[in-house]
Amino acid sequence: MVQSVLRYIRKHDLLHAGDRLGAAVSGGADSVGLLRVLLELRQELGIVLSVVHLNHKLRAAESDADEAFVRQLAAGHGLDVICESKDVKAYAAQKKLSLEAGARDLRYEFFRHALHGNLDRIATAHTLDDQAETVLMKLARGAGTRGLAGIYPEVSIQHSVLSSQPRAKAVVRPLLATRREGLTDYLGELGQDWREDSSNRDLRHTRNRMRHGIIPRLERHVNPAVCEALAEAAEIARGEEEYWAGKVARLLPRLWKRTRRGGVLSCTRLAKFELALRRRLVRAAGESLGLSLGFRHVEEVLGLSAEGAQTNLPADWAVCVRKRGLQFEGISEPTAAYRYELSVPGEVMVSEAGVTVKALAMDSVGAAYNPADLLDWKYARGGLVVRNWEAGERFWPSHTKEPKKIKELLQDRHITGDEKKRWPVVVSGDEVVWVRGLGVRRDLQTKDGMGVLIEESGVSEG
Repeated sequence: MVQSVLRYIRKHDLLHAGDRLGAAVSGGADSVGLLRVLLELRQELGIVLSVVHLNHKLRAAESDADEAFVRQLAAGHGLDVICESKDVKAYAAQKKLSLEAGARDLRYEFFRHALHGNLDRIATAHTLDDQAETVLMKLARGAGTRGLAGIYPEVSIQHSVLSSQPRAKAVVRPLLATRREGLTDYLGELGQDWREDSSNRDLRHTRNRMRHGIIPRLERHVNPAVCEALAEAAEIARGEEEYWAGKVARLLPRLWKRTRRGGVLSCTRLAKFELALRRRLVRAAGESLGLSLGFRHVEEVLGLSAEGAQTNLPADWAVCVRKRGLQFEGISEPTAAYRYELSVPGEVMVSEAGVTVKALAMDSVGAAYNPADLLDWKYARGGLVVRNWEAGERFWPSHTKEPKKIKELLQDRHITGDEKKRWPVVVSGDEVVWVRGLGVRRDLQTKDGMGVLIEESGVSEG
């Protein structure tokens, strides 16, 4: 089994020699198995191994006992531990999330902090069984190949701006080809104990019902290898998504034109493609505006043919046929726009967003500022402008592998309503170079020498 994990790590290029890897250990069998496998492989992989643990405070003394177990396990193998405690129940209530969603938010926030520090990668103990459960749940709730791709072997979280060869920091899943049963057998052979989480038997949770009820019945009555079959389906779906994503990215600019109020997709050019590609192009057009279109919405858009025909979309958007084009337009009242010139050095008070934005010229050489905090000076020479972001605009934060829609980035930070609409950005020409709370765009940061530090502070009430 250990060699199987090694082959999976190499197949997906999850770890490199010299990586500082944190194994996420909860105390359960899967995560303890992950740690023991990595201990066996660390010399061959050439990694520096440590342990990370988040105490969710959900099971009182039981959660504290889990933490004590993990600390003792790490100490027994001479490993450093990064450990934090978070009140998941209070966070979930505050954000109006389920306990599962709240726990995931706080867990990945913890991972981001750990990666921002000394770690390059964090390994989690998602198994082939977890993959099968995820795919089956997504299929039951309604999903295309994007959803059926399930859990990815690697998810970028952070980017190392100080490395001589920058490489995305990430969460990796080395056990996605490993069965849970195999891990427990492996631990038994080692004489290694683990902690049992009592909540894993709580059938109020959908995943537990899938794990303890539905999948065992499928294995008995349909296919003994149903978990492997579902995991293979996820592998196929990921390959399909990678192919289609590249194809759509090349084709969309030929059909799609942004407008002040939205965008237009050419009906004539769209009609030349097969149905599968037409669906993806419509969905991609919507995503460029910050819209997440489900299957039903895409089908309604593709069903429009007569001049003037219209269908409504989520988030107060609509699509109407005009002059052989599918016109995407917002149908809600537009947000009051603001726009302020920002000199360097200088500052502007943005009362609409409740902040003051400042810009200062800095020399990164010998300064106390990380070059990643500074905008390359050449992008400020033509003048900077502070304004609220616009639908469809994208931004590339330092901690992501690729640009994302600003709308999605703000949603990830739970910024909603009027606050989201009035959220400030700084632009140079048509390019968004800075977003409040996210810093300078990754590919526009100064490498060395002169740069511009953009800062924000609250508006004084006096």
